[in-house]
Amino acid sequence: MQVHASAWIITVAVMAALLAVDVLIIGRRPHVPSMRECTLLVGLFVALAVLFGAGIWVVSGPVYGKEFFAGWLTEYSLSVDNLFIFLLIMDKFRVPARLQQFGLLVGIILALVFRGVFIGLGAAMIASMAWVFFLFGAFLLYTAVDLVRDFLDGSAEEEEATENLVMRFVRRRFPASEEFHGTRLTLQEGGRRLVTPMLIVIVALGTTDVMFALDSIPAIYGLTQEPYLVFTANVFALMGLRQLYFLLGGMLKKLVYLPLGLAVILAFIGVKLLLHAAHHYRLDRSWPVSAEIPVETSLLVIVVTLAVTVTASLVRSRSAAE
Repeated sequence: MQVHASAWIITVAVMAALLAVDVLIIGRRPHVPSMRECTLLVGLFVALAVLFGAGIWVVSGPVYGKEFFAGWLTEYSLSVDNLFIFLLIMDKFRVPARLQQFGLLVGIILALVFRGVFIGLGAAMIASMAWVFFLFGAFLLYTAVDLVRDFLDGSAEEEEATENLVMRFVRRRFPASEEFHGTRLTLQEGGRRLVTPMLIVIVALGTTDVMFALDSIPAIYGLTQEPYLVFTANVFALMGLRQLYFLLGGMLKKLVYLPLGLAVILAFIGVKLLLHAAHHYRLDRSWPVSAEIPVETSLLVIVVTLAVTVTASLVRSRSAAE
């Protein structure tokens, strides 16, 4: 897939413009978005992603179009799972509802930066070392098993998100004020500079997304090796995430089987990566069929898994409520 430098420039410029508008609006007027606002914006971003994928399909061919949709759906589902951790962080630090939108926005900006770095590193590794697919595949299989184990045992996700190494360093080295002061990150009090709880929340959100990127970037590289598709799928998965957080609200807790669905998807992509590596090194020469899994199969597995997961979760939640 040939992507001209101008396409990269336009894509990054449009993304930066959207973020700039968000920062100006929320920075000047922190508020709790209405359901109407959230619904319209989530619908708009989803529609833009679908239109972009359709454009890729028409301009670059159906294979790349399918790869984009498979990558976008995978990243979007992983992002929804991330929202549950964000919800735990907001609850842990008792972030006022009107300030949560600002914290999420900054967290998403940090996520875009971190993922951009990981995408670049992943592309460089794949270009120079094809054996890295074995590593990515094994890591995704390990992550899938870990998700299942955490689901069965009950994991301390809140503790991991709010007490990681970076968080402990910030708490130890920087004195913090007791209360939030709007969207301010630091303030002068009693002759000394203090950080506010908002800065602590942003650090928690940012460092948590670094851990999430370790799963999501290898996963999407298992569906497409085109850096442009990897980048845009991540951008569209993160766009509207802030509004989706408020739109879903308590419904996030109803998606009880989402970790299992993600485990299935990550395990499938892990196997796909291992088979792709085997095909690259011609280890499948004596096999009755090619080791490569078509992108159509990947897309079908992702869509069916997500549909079954959401349906089963809602049925389970309804039964529990009754």
